[in-house]
Amino acid sequence: MSSDSKKTLRLPSRQRSRKDDEHSPRKRSGARSMRARSRTRQRQLDEAQTEQLHPENNRAQGDSDRPTVLSRKRPASAQTPRARHERGEHQSSQTHRNDPHRSEQQTRDTAKGAALPFTVFAPCPQGLETVLAQELRQLGFEVLEEGRAGCRFNADWNGILRANLYSRIATRILVQIAHAPVRTPEDIYSLAYETEWEKWFGPRERLRVDTSAIRSPMQSLQYCNLRVKDAICDRLRDREGARPDVDTVRPDAKVHLFLDATSATLYLDTSGESLFKRGWRYHKGAAPLRENLAAGLLALSGWEPHKPLLDPFCGSGTILIEAAWIALNAPPGLYRPFHFERLRNHNPRIWRTLKEKAQEQIKPTLSTPLIGVDVDEQALDHARDNLQRARLAADNIQFIAMDARELLPTQEPGYIVTNPPYGERLGGQADEFWQAWSAHLKTHYDGWNINVISSDLELPGHLRLRPERRFPVFNGALDCRLLQFHIRGRQPETD
Repeated sequence: MSSDSKKTLRLPSRQRSRKDDEHSPRKRSGARSMRARSRTRQRQLDEAQTEQLHPENNRAQGDSDRPTVLSRKRPASAQTPRARHERGEHQSSQTHRNDPHRSEQQTRDTAKGAALPFTVFAPCPQGLETVLAQELRQLGFEVLEEGRAGCRFNADWNGILRANLYSRIATRILVQIAHAPVRTPEDIYSLAYETEWEKWFGPRERLRVDTSAIRSPMQSLQYCNLRVKDAICDRLRDREGARPDVDTVRPDAKVHLFLDATSATLYLDTSGESLFKRGWRYHKGAAPLRENLAAGLLALSGWEPHKPLLDPFCGSGTILIEAAWIALNAPPGLYRPFHFERLRNHNPRIWRTLKEKAQEQIKPTLSTPLIGVDVDEQALDHARDNLQRARLAADNIQFIAMDARELLPTQEPGYIVTNPPYGERLGGQADEFWQAWSAHLKTHYDGWNINVISSDLELPGHLRLRPERRFPVFNGALDCRLLQFHIRGRQPETD
């Protein structure tokens, strides 16, 4: 439909007299006034964050040798919502009712808060905590703790954007907003109500709250989840005159409540959809791996981007496409949306600059030999479709229809990283298949590193190979092992 055909209905306008024009100030409509305030807030946010990125432009000439201090971290006790409430740092509710969008002071406060050292939790598939911590350190973050199924680290707001853009292994990036000891659901309500949600989102955004717990004494997690939702809605109603809608399918703001034996922690989800959703996979195959698990397996295997990589059971190509992005230095979050783009403190210019810098660092060509093999022609067609959707050239990965027991290496020794079929997919010939493939590896793949993920803990016995290392990892809910073998000539068979 052409733009000329898209017309909106208009009410007839009242004829204004010359006298009205001379003596009455022109009044803007509600929509125009809203846009004007939005532009003013964005300009103030741009100026404040520009000062963060280039503080040297604002120094006095006589202070040129003095080091710049962007922020000072308050004691933990002074950062809690309860402590801020006792010091009277909350904005008055009347200010929010008069301006349902935000006050100018709040905009400046949020811009300054972008430089604060936030505590961030990055969950990941269980078993990948060590390689996630290594990845975060390589990105320049201070890792505070390698926990169960995730890592905790410090970052300013721009660092949070970078973590979302560059992390291949994290499932999402959660910013800690509040933490306190709790004993009852009403304590949880009080903690959530005292938290300054209006700094992040307002009643116009659709809300979702999720709850998880480890050894929590709370009898009903669903009720705790409800109390957090009620507290957030009540606070925004008291501060801004309206309650946000709840949308569990397509929310604009996601809050996570985590409960342990004695305390509650509230996180703001800056990622939205899980980070393993890169935006390119349409076909999943029969036994798919999530993209961040595939990246984690490559990290655990020790594969380096200049080494040949072979997946003899490639399916829809997830492992090889992840490897191609790693070899090209392409950030995994470059072509997908994030929830932080919907928050009140979001600065599109800063985010655009980060992405442009990331695009400049992508290598123009891929010379790493990447080969995928499968007997299923349809799976290979899906892999080629995924390759195209991942914005890779058709020759970046070579897909071959062949039985893995017949494939001969054409490159120098490299790595095999694969998620082979198991169970019903092999029918009643599992033992025969594994023994034949193992004999083929011993004969033709001398010097290669073999990495196989499987939920079959008896697989080494079927292969008659002794693994050098076993990494416990979870593929969704499946308890698996990443088994590492190094082929050195004819291997001794195990009982």
